[in-house]
Order: sequence, then C-alpha cells, then structure tokens
Amino acid sequence: MKTIKFIFLITAVCLAVQGIYAQSGNQKTENTSGEVIVLSKKDFLEKIYNYEKHKDRFIYEGTLPCIIDFYADWCGPCKIVEPILKKLANEYKGKIIIYKINTDNERELARTFGINGIPTFFFIPSTGNLQYHSGVLSRELFVKVIDEFLLKKD
Repeated sequence: MKTIKFIFLITAVCLAVQGIYAQSGNQKTENTSGEVIVLSKKDFLEKIYNYEKHKDRFIYEGTLPCIIDFYADWCGPCKIVEPILKKLANEYKGKIIIYKINTDNERELARTFGINGIPTFFFIPSTGNLQYHSGVLSRELFVKVIDEFLLKKD
C-alpha cells in the first residue's frame, strides 16, 4: 500500500509540475546565497510543495530549479555527497537552489514521500517533470543532471 501511495504521489508530481507557472503571482524571492539550505517541514511547505493545502496535485512553490537531498547525519554515503553539493551550490549560485532534509529530524516528510533509502535526491526543474535518484552520485553526474535536466543546456 505504501508503494502504491508513493507511485501515485510521484505520478501526480510529474503531471502537475508542468503547470507550475499557470498560477499568477508566484513571484517569490528565493535564497540564492550559494549555500545548501536545510529545510524543516514548515520551510518545505513554503518553498517546495504544500501537500497539506494541495493534496491532489503538486504545485512547486519555487521559481528556480532545485535539488533536494534527503539525508541523515550518520549516513556514510550522505557524507560523501555533502561536499559535492556544497561546491555545486556555490558554482550554480543564482541558477539553482540546493536544499537538504534530515530524515531523522523530519520523519513526516520522509514518510510522506516514501524515502526508504538515503541519500535520495529530488531534481525539480522550473517546468516539466521531476526526477529522483536514490544512492550516491558523482560530481560529474550531478553536473550532467543540472545542466541537461534542470537548466536544459544543450
């Protein structure tokens, strides 16, 4: 049953993210500091997706593409990726935002999105479908996903 809910949620997200800019007035100022930003549930609801308000469809609350890293402090693979994400946040400053969510502190978010393994990454473009990946990614793969998927560079 948990798998079916997760598949339904991901499908809804993929279908709904195409209409992100259909809403007028979604001109929020986003943090473009070049730092990886830790999100709480409250921050997630404001900056990414308010699933309590919009239960039937995903509405991305941001304007810049983003990466969300679901991690835990004790996780060895998460520690491998952490410095890569810090450097990428600075390199792509003003173009994308990199967030991280501690699954030990934000169990509800992890449960809601079916996070069973960490690290898990959500890649959310400004328009189009989101993608996710579980497990460690190299810097080269992050750059490829950022350039080709999030920023749609040729």
